[in-house]
Amino acid sequence: MRLRFSKMSGTGNDFVVIDNRNGRIRNRRALARRLCDRHGGIGADGLLLLESSAKTVYTMRYYNADGTDGGMCGNGGRCIAWFAFKKGIAGKRHEFTALTRVYEASVTRNEWVSLKFPSPGPLKRGVATGQRDIHRERSAYIDTGSPHVVISLPGGLNKYPVTEIGRTIRNRKRQFPAGTNVNFIEIHSPGSLSIRTYERGVEAETMACGTGSIACSLAGVLLWGMRSPVSVRAPGGMLRVSFRQRGQEIEDVRLAGSAKITFEGMIDG
Repeated sequence: MRLRFSKMSGTGNDFVVIDNRNGRIRNRRALARRLCDRHGGIGADGLLLLESSAKTVYTMRYYNADGTDGGMCGNGGRCIAWFAFKKGIAGKRHEFTALTRVYEASVTRNEWVSLKFPSPGPLKRGVATGQRDIHRERSAYIDTGSPHVVISLPGGLNKYPVTEIGRTIRNRKRQFPAGTNVNFIEIHSPGSLSIRTYERGVEAETMACGTGSIACSLAGVLLWGMRSPVSVRAPGGMLRVSFRQRGQEIEDVRLAGSAKITFEGMIDG
């Protein structure tokens, strides 16, 4: 079976995107592992499949590079929205389904996509990290469609061992049975932060993380006095997170940034 694919980048997160509305692809996990392999395949952080939906324009199914279900992927969601618009599948403003939730996408200008998220889960303060709890006072856990630990590092990010510490926290099975993504941030101002992320499923630091950027922004607002909108600087580029706050309640959460097709081709499925 020959498959037509698009390789896409969402602020540095890269994905293989395939239109699977015909349902030809069945063994999704094995395909994700093969296509995302950076040595034997196309190479990507994850696989995005655009599939049919009964209630929205389409369904997004996301698989990590290791073949595991990825939950929601913010930058992946922005990429698949741009893909759907460019391929004539959807308009500039449309809704799609991921897991059981509905997301609203807006193509605001060329290769710039904003995605509206449902209200996140509750934020938990003071997460034990396993590093003799040196981060407990400046840490949090929140689910933004994918689980995220957020750790604020006042000393800066440049030389911090993100992969080593991130992997340790991600694999605290008793605390996080399904694993977790781990984000390290440096706050620059009430509306600006830098982020580095260790992502489960990729099992490495990635160039950006959309749901992680949301998690870090919300933690920054609720714990450290930041305010919307938040400019998030990731190694792969800039993202913008905006929302409305009513006390401890957060709503109308939006993630915006670049999304583009870098190349296209055919591959054996």
